[in-house]
Amino acid sequence: MKIDKERLEMLKEIMALDFSSIELNLYLDTHPMDQKALAIHNEYAVRLKKMKEEYEKKYAFLTHKNVSECPWEWLECPWPWEIDYEMGGR
Repeated sequence: MKIDKERLEMLKEIMALDFSSIELNLYLDTHPMDQKALAIHNEYAVRLKKMKEEYEKKYAFLTHKNVSECPWEWLECPWPWEIDYEMGGR
């Protein structure tokens, strides 16, 4: 199964935003009054939520934590480790 370029780019952007959100969260744990970092964190959190919703609506669930129709839809897409993120295929 090949992954189209748009889908692959969305996955990469989601991963980058997720990583950045986690790092900002850790930073804010020790610097809770840093308004600039908090503003960036909040911006990323909003963008990440929107991108995940858009991706799941257009392609497939990103986690198992979604309500599914029958058959179980989580199995329908490639697992994250099955995707060749450089070439866009499996």
